[in-house]
Amino acid sequence: MIFELRIAPADVTDAGEILTVQRAAYLVEAQRYADPFLPPLTETLEEVRAVLAGPATVLTARFGHRLVGSVRAHVEDDTAHVGRLSVAPDQQGRGVGGRLLRAVEAACAGRVRRFALFTGADSEQNLRLYGRHGYRVVGHRPDPNGHRLALLEKAVADPARLDA
Repeated sequence: MIFELRIAPADVTDAGEILTVQRAAYLVEAQRYADPFLPPLTETLEEVRAVLAGPATVLTARFGHRLVGSVRAHVEDDTAHVGRLSVAPDQQGRGVGGRLLRAVEAACAGRVRRFALFTGADSEQNLRLYGRHGYRVVGHRPDPNGHRLALLEKAVADPARLDA
């Protein structure tokens, strides 16, 4: 049976599945940076539930009943801060991440002038994904563990919509 990818808002009952996929997805990053304590790997179930219960936009991607990805965004002033884009390792490279990114942008559209996110500066696959979707590196900074992060931004195509 073939299932179509379905992207929908997450709720608190998705917390366990989100955390499982997030941890699986970020293991590759942990290996790349030789650090098993990256924040997406140390986040607790209670912390994920708190995000889901708060004002953030959290979306999931599912094939049938299986959760294969998620993404978050929170709006601060005129910027949507995108984070924790996670795709199950066996589903990476199939467009799930791009679909989640477009969906979270659409969910925040009309409220922001730009999107911002960060990823590891050595995470070439992630940098390529974000570059294909219009994000540009605007700077670098260290994360709490001292790893170099690339800061990326994308301007909203038509910011005049916000003033209408």
